[in-house]
Amino acid sequence: MPQIRNFSIIAHIDHGKSTLADRLIQHAGLVTERQFRDQILDTMDLERERGITIKSQTVTLPYTGKKGKEYDLNLIDTPGHVDFSYEVSRALASCEGVLLIVDASQGVQAQTVANLYMAMEHDLTIIPVINKIDLPSADVDQVKEQIENELGLDPEPSILCSAKEGIGIENVLEAIVEQIPAPTGNPHDPLTALIFDANYDPFRGTIISCRVFDGTVRPGDIIRFMSNNATYKVEEVGVFRLSREPRKELSAASVGYIISGIKTVSDTRIGDTITLNSNPAAAPLPGFKEAKPMVFSSIYPVSSDDYTSLVEALEKYKLNDSALIYQKDSSAALGQGFRCGFLGLLHLEIFQQRLEREYGQAIIMTAPSVRYQFRLQDGKTITIDNPQYYPDDAGIESSFEPFIKASIFIPERYMGEVMKLCIARRGVNPRFNYPTQGRVEVTFDMPLAEVIFDFYDRMKTITQGYGSFDYDLIEYREGDLVKLDILVNSEKVDALSLIVHRDRARDWGVRVCDRLKEAIPRHQFKIAIQGAIGGKIISRSTIPAFRKDVTAKCYGGDITRKRKLLEKQKKGKKRMKMVGSVMIPQGAFVAVLKSDNE
Repeated sequence: MPQIRNFSIIAHIDHGKSTLADRLIQHAGLVTERQFRDQILDTMDLERERGITIKSQTVTLPYTGKKGKEYDLNLIDTPGHVDFSYEVSRALASCEGVLLIVDASQGVQAQTVANLYMAMEHDLTIIPVINKIDLPSADVDQVKEQIENELGLDPEPSILCSAKEGIGIENVLEAIVEQIPAPTGNPHDPLTALIFDANYDPFRGTIISCRVFDGTVRPGDIIRFMSNNATYKVEEVGVFRLSREPRKELSAASVGYIISGIKTVSDTRIGDTITLNSNPAAAPLPGFKEAKPMVFSSIYPVSSDDYTSLVEALEKYKLNDSALIYQKDSSAALGQGFRCGFLGLLHLEIFQQRLEREYGQAIIMTAPSVRYQFRLQDGKTITIDNPQYYPDDAGIESSFEPFIKASIFIPERYMGEVMKLCIARRGVNPRFNYPTQGRVEVTFDMPLAEVIFDFYDRMKTITQGYGSFDYDLIEYREGDLVKLDILVNSEKVDALSLIVHRDRARDWGVRVCDRLKEAIPRHQFKIAIQGAIGGKIISRSTIPAFRKDVTAKCYGGDITRKRKLLEKQKKGKKRMKMVGSVMIPQGAFVAVLKSDNE
């Protein structure tokens, strides 16, 4: 029997995680030169374009060590963004060690630190790998200094490699088998297996990726999910090469897949424990929690005739993304749609792009919002994620909004601009850490609502791409929240309503009114676009009417003739305004969401 090592690769975005995985797969001989393509574990076009891992993958690599011993190395890949940090934690709980990749030219960044702490919480063996040593801008000595000062790790055993050029891959593999401990577990104990991922196959149903800690599972066994007590009969078990390879059994310490005819991914919860129905484990594995959405947005079909196909597309999409939560919603302006909950803004963006590309849906999304809490005069506390359900102002005693701890790593020269941006977004309690010369870590407490819109894009712009950003939700804090209504021709447009802090309401009102002025075409009458809090108008833009030159036929004579014609036109326009309705094009809702350089 080959010896087993379970490991993961963690890194900041764009530090070469997927490229190193490619080289390890090539070295193991799982893929021929003809079949190979870059980012081989990233199966979505979106992942390849953006250079990030959205859906984690697993692969078992056969390896023969220098001493002739045979090993099965289970690489459990992790998603590469803060929105998916819970999935990362479950993948790490399935491992005994990690490769911590640091870019030789960019050094230690925000997520490098966050991932390191997560690995330490799971008590994993950490092997630092300095990647991209072939770049002209690589500074290995400075990176080693950062590893020692910022991460508190011994930099001397760090492995130098270039995943792109294939330099140092053998050293990485040797370090995995020498430094990462072999997994423990008794194949004769009751079954406990941790679900760290699941995906949907249209022919076989849900395919569960799991790490078996104790016991053995075989085809024909009846398994039970310990979070909801659902039972299923196992059809097939096996390991992941680049495709699935069936096996007779999965026993303690191994990583593989289970197929048992589960119809939807949402029945399978990431972090849940699988046990046998006939001989159940005494307690589930620790760390399971339900995925909670942080950001909410409503989606509507561009044409109301496409509502049925949007329903079908959402049902299919949900099969592959258990974190998505949605329910029916309706708007007077946009018709029938859905209110969706997402893990973060990247999750929302990926959802929108996948729905348009993979399922051919043309959709309109409303401005993203977060979950607010309101304490009412009668003592009740309600939670709201949709501005449509904002309570009556007279009944609110106090309001609360979610705050995050934002960690921003930047070169020192951008300090002033980043500080200005954070303070403009109501950031408070700044802390500074100078890990190495020329680099600074700025930590702010900020409202989540100020970050979800375009904060990341702005931060990347002002730091010329050198800044990195990570956040953790900390608590709800009291704030003066108000509902900003947008009125077009004196009628409220519910899909454009926002819940904002009173200090920022005027800025938002002006911004939305100006955007709509550009996006709504001119009509035969004047259109007033107003931002209002309750009955008080705080911003206004006016779209001028189309005007015919009614005085063109007057070639002279008394001025009163012209005035009479203009007054007649004015009355006609006024009457038209009272009976006319404003057609708001779909593009206007999109225009409001576009980022701008404030």
